Amino acid sequence: MAEALKVPTMAEYMVEGKKPEVLFWVGCSGSFDDRAKKITKAFVKLLHKAGVDFAVLGTEESCTGDPAKRAGNEFLFQMQAATNIEVLNGYEIKKVVTACPHCFNTLKNEYPVLGGNYDVIHHTQFLKDLLNEGRLKVEGGKFKGKRITFHDPCYLGRANNEYEAPRDLLRKLEVELVEMRKCKKNGLCCGAGGGQMFKEPEPGNKDVNIERTEQALEVKPEIIAAGCPFCNTMMTDGVKNKEKEDSIEVMDVAEMIANADEL
Repeated sequence: MAEALKVPTMAEYMVEGKKPEVLFWVGCSGSFDDRAKKITKAFVKLLHKAGVDFAVLGTEESCTGDPAKRAGNEFLFQMQAATNIEVLNGYEIKKVVTACPHCFNTLKNEYPVLGGNYDVIHHTQFLKDLLNEGRLKVEGGKFKGKRITFHDPCYLGRANNEYEAPRDLLRKLEVELVEMRKCKKNGLCCGAGGGQMFKEPEPGNKDVNIERTEQALEVKPEIIAAGCPFCNTMMTDGVKNKEKEDSIEVMDVAEMIANADEL
């Protein structure tokens, strides 16, 4: 299995004088958070399965600067961005895929003005393209008929108007897709965006992630599907708060596709 999940770096490609089809931007969560690492592994597994020629930056990848920018530290954001753009442009990167909507939004919409122009794709969009091209096959498997609700990440949905790619992938798994009363353009934030992931919430009557989890529980799902490592953390914490972790799973769409054929 270790051999099957070989992840080449851009530096290795450079030495061989080759260029990958796409750069996989792993992001801080996908690199360091134990839960999010499982999403990274699932996506890499699917890239291998589809025969995608990809590479990562490895130790040359730094935070995109999204948390710093959202928290108001524009100076730190521009320092982070400048470092990353220098590396990406040095490798003449054209196409980037990432499993984090925060990285996706920042690379796609905020790097161009600083000199970083790339074709940036969210992993659900990329997987959908692979399906459409016939490079990847998805069947119901163990999720067939299961009751699933999808939580729209803010930076994928409202910020970039992508609602259908993750849902199309879930439909391929032949699940029973049920929508929360607040979904798509009317979706509710999980509470992690805007730098909130890294601090305690302000005083109030209820944490945002609890409010969102309650909306998910209303539709009685077996699995809450997510497309963002931040959302995954917040919804998982919400499910634990409601003591439902034994009956409801929180999973990334890529994990569901990668694990569908496992018993």
